[in-house]
Amino acid sequence: TYKKNAASGGVMSMIEQIVSDAKAMEAEAIRSEEDAQKAYEDFVKETNASIEAKSKDIVEKTEVRAKTEEELVETKESKEAVMLELEQLSNYNAQLHQSCDFVLKNFDLRQT
Repeated sequence: TYKKNAASGGVMSMIEQIVSDAKAMEAEAIRSEEDAQKAYEDFVKETNASIEAKSKDIVEKTEVRAKTEEELVETKESKEAVMLELEQLSNYNAQLHQSCDFVLKNFDLRQT
């Protein structure tokens, strides 16, 4: 009987060691899971912040583009008006030139 008890002590010690190792592994697994959960939560926060920042950037750039396109339309309209005015001034210049040429050509005749 004594030999059985001595042998069972070794087995009991081995079982206790296995239980102790299992508890340590469980604690390590729980810590790893908590670390992974925290890393995931941080990742989600960073991703959401990045998405929000990029969305704001898109809105701002869209507003700038709309304003720029509006300015482009106004500039084109202004250019058309200036070109029309230049054409009218050129025509007026040609008329004045003809009139001036006529006056110079006929100046001597009118003086007599």
